[in-house]
Amino acid sequence: MAKATTLKAATKATTTKTATLKRSAKATTKKAAEPRAREVAKGSTGPVTAMGLPLRTWVGASRRAKGGDVRSGRRAFIFAFAKRALDNKMAKTFKSALSIHLNKWQMQMLLESEAESMMFQGAQGPVWVLRGPQDERRISLSAASTLEKSRYARFRDLGGAIVGQLGAYKPEKLILETHGLTLEEERGILIGMELACYSFQENRGLPGKPRRKLPELLIKESSEALTEREVRAAGEVGLAMNIARHYVNLPGGDLNPETYANSVEALFAESDTVSVEVWEGDRLVEERMNLLLAVGQAADAQPRLVHLRYRPAKQTHRKPIAIVGKGITFDSGGLDIKPSAGMRWMKKDMGGSAAALGLAKWAERTELPLPLDIYLALAENAVGAGAFRPGDVIMARSGTTVEITNTDAEGRLVLADAIDVAVSQTGEDQPSAIINIATLTGAIKVALGAEVAGLFSNDDELANLLAECSLAKGDLMWRMPLFQPYRSMLKSSFADMANCSEGGFGGAISAALFLESFVKGVPWAHLDVYSWRDSASGAWAEAGGNGQPVQALVELLSRMSLASAQSEVLNGEEDEA
Repeated sequence: MAKATTLKAATKATTTKTATLKRSAKATTKKAAEPRAREVAKGSTGPVTAMGLPLRTWVGASRRAKGGDVRSGRRAFIFAFAKRALDNKMAKTFKSALSIHLNKWQMQMLLESEAESMMFQGAQGPVWVLRGPQDERRISLSAASTLEKSRYARFRDLGGAIVGQLGAYKPEKLILETHGLTLEEERGILIGMELACYSFQENRGLPGKPRRKLPELLIKESSEALTEREVRAAGEVGLAMNIARHYVNLPGGDLNPETYANSVEALFAESDTVSVEVWEGDRLVEERMNLLLAVGQAADAQPRLVHLRYRPAKQTHRKPIAIVGKGITFDSGGLDIKPSAGMRWMKKDMGGSAAALGLAKWAERTELPLPLDIYLALAENAVGAGAFRPGDVIMARSGTTVEITNTDAEGRLVLADAIDVAVSQTGEDQPSAIINIATLTGAIKVALGAEVAGLFSNDDELANLLAECSLAKGDLMWRMPLFQPYRSMLKSSFADMANCSEGGFGGAISAALFLESFVKGVPWAHLDVYSWRDSASGAWAEAGGNGQPVQALVELLSRMSLASAQSEVLNGEEDEA
């Protein structure tokens, strides 16, 4: 009953050679991985980074503008307002503030235009004016059915687009002033600006690639809701997304199961709330992680399961949410090798694990009062003498036997063993829900395109809450059916089930049904994501990793945490009565 109450409240507000292969490859892998691993090694001098990405935020370092700040130095200005700001008592204040920067004809042009973003060369420096959409509706049934962009998402993209234009003006200060916006709209601007700061090459530490010098961000007093805490929180969401983006962007030669696990250990080496346990080699054999071992056994860097256990500093009796991320650091397709075009971006096949890692760092830094267990299933699907083969029959950790019909359907295999670890937890560690994130099928992209994730779930309340959070944050997902008759696609004459259907149709659904077989009755959701942007747009200043679905899950965990806290208070009051 506790799970149902929380969700409702939140909606409202066998291979024996594997071990030998692992041990023989160990020394070679350590040596090959050393240069990149050293960068994030425990006890190293200098700040800890996420594989080169500093753990600091530009937005989080902003401050309130004082009187003299806005009158000296090279300045740039952002005015963001909602249409309602022109229709109430704030209109005079807003127009007065803008009139200091714009001349009469510029003001006239602004007031007559319906453009969402306009840029002027003002008297004191460049001025960007962001206007909320004319439609003042909140998220409605029609918005949900058409996946209309939320107002938060509109301001996120408008705010982010400005950052890329600052270089031409080289301002020392960027002054943000808002009028008539909701807190969510203001958050959108800040998160968009933090996202737009990210550049992969700037965070690689390569000679000749210095970081951009960003102006100091100052926030005017008119933005009353943007307290210091709110500003920092927005920066942390942006950082979580940028961590996910950065790991996805790393080449497969740099990021392999070993260097990945090493970097995670380094990221949380000093943490008081996150512990990291890495299973490898004999431990994976002992735990019967045969699917994970099979997928990764041909690679020099052998597979790992990384468990990040987040427990809030303040003791809570809430059951943890389990998040499982697919971490195929490079996917050649295995012996069922991909064509070159299909292999081009397969460094991104660990995008689900990258999103889960970003969420772990966000939870730690924001002190989320909700326990989490995060599992990263790491392997490289390589071609070699040790590769698993079509026709192999492998026993999963759960005891289910799986016939391999396609070695390129490997993501569901590593997830299946990791999900079994999650559902096997007992007592206080028993999960109240499981969410897995994976770049799992090309079929979902054919169905929904690159910007909309596929959402599969065995629990309507969890699914509805996820869909609502995704819409609110413009981190879109669409619920797909777990159509049970398609289980027949996974029938095998040689094992309990096959890992992949051979018919070619319904691939995203049959993959989800395969995963559901390992869930064992826990409320569960599967997010089939793309994790990539093919081109720059909005707050994403460059193509590459996109941080999907970090925004939606931050919103989900925040709502569930609040609902749990409210439930604890109510239960406490009932006990006292």
